[in-house]
Amino acid sequence: MSEAQKKAKPVISREKMYQTILAPVVTEKATLLTEKGQITFRVPLEATKPEIKAAVEGLFGVSVLAVNTIVTKGKTKRFRGRPGRRSDSKKAMVRLAEGQSIDLTTGLA
Repeated sequence: MSEAQKKAKPVISREKMYQTILAPVVTEKATLLTEKGQITFRVPLEATKPEIKAAVEGLFGVSVLAVNTIVTKGKTKRFRGRPGRRSDSKKAMVRLAEGQSIDLTTGLA
């Protein structure tokens, strides 16, 4: 792979950025990761790592070092006595550059 192909970032619209980052994950584990410079977001199943990186950098104005993703398979549960299945979900753990942070308590403009 040449240097130009490696450096090529996907150019996505502002609307696509909002569709890529669905919500922050606020759990004990995710809160502990924020102290290490990692933020966890819920993203669509079809979102790719470069898209997630571009969306976080565009929306929050920070530089992203790495993106790790995990797909959680939906559990089989019973609903009113009938078996059902929860939807699959995808989370993205985004590692920020040293000294940068995202304040999740404030909303986006």
